[in-house]
Amino acid sequence: MPFSEISVGSFKDATSKEAIRQGFAEFISALIFVFAGQGSGMAFRKLTKSETPRVEGVIAIALAHSLALVVAVAVSKNISGGHVNPAVTLGAFVGGHKNLSLIKLIIYWIGQFLGSVIACLLLKLATNEMAIRPFVLAENYTVGSAVVLEIVMTFGLVYTVYATAIDPQRQSNDTIAPIAIGFIVGANILAGGAFSGASMNPR
Repeated sequence: MPFSEISVGSFKDATSKEAIRQGFAEFISALIFVFAGQGSGMAFRKLTKSETPRVEGVIAIALAHSLALVVAVAVSKNISGGHVNPAVTLGAFVGGHKNLSLIKLIIYWIGQFLGSVIACLLLKLATNEMAIRPFVLAENYTVGSAVVLEIVMTFGLVYTVYATAIDPQRQSNDTIAPIAIGFIVGANILAGGAFSGASMNPR
């Protein structure tokens, strides 16, 4: 998108009811997604009493993330577009999505980051202070390889969102979009979870 077409927005945009409503929708969606996704990994560790990644664990985590994202996108799609992921919001902004100014991008990011933080705090409270594990690289897996993997997976996610939900040249499908977006995240976790954790996300 040419720089001349970038909309910065104004203070009035940041304080409008629409912007606050959209930011709150992203907050709730991120909370739903992170709580279920991160919680699935914690539940698996609790049930198996194992800290070692296992095949069935990756499958369970991929399924939980996929299902949670379908719901997270569906409940906020008609309010904020159902981005959930800061990388998706950035992609929509760069792609020239209508009504997404720089100010709104920041509001979306604030909602998404706060939703993620609150989800993790709630998980610690609900699991009696069980540790929340960060993403780590697999043994003997290089940072360079992880960067390539994450770029490819994030591109797949952002492209899927853009093609099914926010492309101004196409009519958005409220049924297919959440399912397709959930599926690509689940598939990416199955493909990359054992290597980089399949973050696809700057959070």
